[in-house]
Amino acid sequence: MPSLFVYVPYCPSICAYCDFNVYARREDEFDAYADAVVREIEITATTIQSPRLAKSLALGGGTPSVLSEAQLGRIVAAVRAHFEFVPDAEWSIEVNPGTVDLTKLRALREMGFGRLSLGVQTFDDRRLESFNRKHTVAQSYEGFEWAREAGFENINLDLIYGLPDQTAADWEKTLERALAFWSEHLSLYGLQVEERTVLKKQIERGKVTKPDPEIAAEMYETAVRVLGRAGFTHYEISNFARPGFESAHNKTYWLNESYLGFGAGAHSFWRGERYENVKLPRVYLRRIHEGTLPIASRETISRPMQMAETVFLGLRLSEGVSWARFSDRFGEDARVVYREPLEFLAASGMLVTDDERMRLTEEGMLLSNQLLWRFLPDED
Repeated sequence: MPSLFVYVPYCPSICAYCDFNVYARREDEFDAYADAVVREIEITATTIQSPRLAKSLALGGGTPSVLSEAQLGRIVAAVRAHFEFVPDAEWSIEVNPGTVDLTKLRALREMGFGRLSLGVQTFDDRRLESFNRKHTVAQSYEGFEWAREAGFENINLDLIYGLPDQTAADWEKTLERALAFWSEHLSLYGLQVEERTVLKKQIERGKVTKPDPEIAAEMYETAVRVLGRAGFTHYEISNFARPGFESAHNKTYWLNESYLGFGAGAHSFWRGERYENVKLPRVYLRRIHEGTLPIASRETISRPMQMAETVFLGLRLSEGVSWARFSDRFGEDARVVYREPLEFLAASGMLVTDDERMRLTEEGMLLSNQLLWRFLPDED
């Protein structure tokens, strides 16, 4: 039973730090893109045996909220026509301040979306402008208030830390402002300087200070302390939630479960195979117009790799990886399969185990990117 994801590759502008598959100033494609996603959903559904049950739906990007209510409504109607959902399935959509108003948010709520992720990023207009974000701090506040008025009772705020010249004190003030919203969820992402981005070029030319990873690590630890004190559960490396508001859709990825992606550049993991759609929207539109699925690449995930991915994705969660769940899925004991990395990480204080599960310590979560490769199989 998969989760469903619709990728919208359009944004009002391209952020300086962004290396996603996104495009600006393509409004003339929006109608055709919505229709193409509808058609992809229809084609894909024919390959799945009934009943076509799904666990969750998420619209992400990019900025899904740049599409009109009518365009989003067509996509939602197609999802409803071809899939059934489990009771209380989470429906989530990403929006950016400045791309929504009360009318659009009410329309989204009426479509069935119950969870809203608001791309705030920072409470500093100067930084927003330097990153080429097309919204202001005032619009973040306004968007949140409208979302509450529209009936959203599950709202996430996206924030970025480790920004150039950002101090630990700056970050703590950001957290205090975020807490004042009384949102149900916070996603905190450390800034990554990616290749082929404007930010990378700015740093190379000396126009922007390179972020300091040690200060970013201090900010991460500050977030864990401050948000824990405020009643948030640190349930995944980058995610904090009030009790009962963990992201059900995102846990699909962390538990390495099945998902179907629709749209240009969308990824899917289905029946042991991972595949990716073509990235360029115009190529995607052409492929759909020709009546074929727009798949660019396919990869069969070997059993050892599925096992390893289940472990290192699951260890992103504070609950860790359940021995019983792993055994039920693969018929093997993870304590035996991964004896050596488990012993090493436990001895280093990065991981703890008990009779039910393995999980990273807070220090282990901070250093996860340097640790989890140890679970990868040796494959040619």
